[in-house]
Amino acid sequence: MLRRKEAAVRLSMWGAMRLAVVDLTGERGGEPVFSGISFLLVPHGSLVITGPNGAGKSTLLRVLAGLLPPASGSIAWEGGGEDWPTLSGSTHYLGHHNAMKPALTVGENLGFWRSFNGSQRASVAEALDKVGLSGIGHLPFGYLSTGQKRRASIAKLLVSYRPLWLLDEPTSGLDRASEARFAELMEEHLAQGGMIVAATHLPLGLGGAKRLEMGGHRGHGRAHDHDDEGVWPPAAGDA
Repeated sequence: MLRRKEAAVRLSMWGAMRLAVVDLTGERGGEPVFSGISFLLVPHGSLVITGPNGAGKSTLLRVLAGLLPPASGSIAWEGGGEDWPTLSGSTHYLGHHNAMKPALTVGENLGFWRSFNGSQRASVAEALDKVGLSGIGHLPFGYLSTGQKRRASIAKLLVSYRPLWLLDEPTSGLDRASEARFAELMEEHLAQGGMIVAATHLPLGLGGAKRLEMGGHRGHGRAHDHDDEGVWPPAAGDA
């Protein structure tokens, strides 16, 4: 059973919370890598970003995460209320790097992120169990295999709550069983009113996800199925 505060957060999310991106342009090294990106994401919605290397997928996620400034366009986080007033404070960002210290144990790393991020959710042991790493919390992170490191990094998403997950190639290094397990975790997050934006070259197992294809001249993109609930890209000429 959800605690009272968690239930209140869910009701807030199911209401007016949304991420609105309009005519966004991003740069790398002073050169535009994408432009004209627009979409609207609401609770239970997911957006999968695809495209060739260099199309700007990672740059787009870094701009959304606040790690890079947009060259032009707007990003608006609305309806978060007192619990989630800012985009940066409402976001988990999982990039190419796992953001874990090799000399610390897996448990110490996750414990740090659980304390640092607040909004504590699963315990470290529970999170490791959910990603199939039960019993390794005592090992130094640097001892793990590539796939285990990625799964431990995914566990960061579970030890503290954020409504929006920004995921950059999240299944890189995972075997098929781990990919399936992560798909279940993403579906669970969406079912609870969360939102996901993920860049990937591989299928993620998100059956209801909308798709943003980046490519062509300077990484122009458009999202498909814009009349469905969850993601909406404004069409040319819309008021």
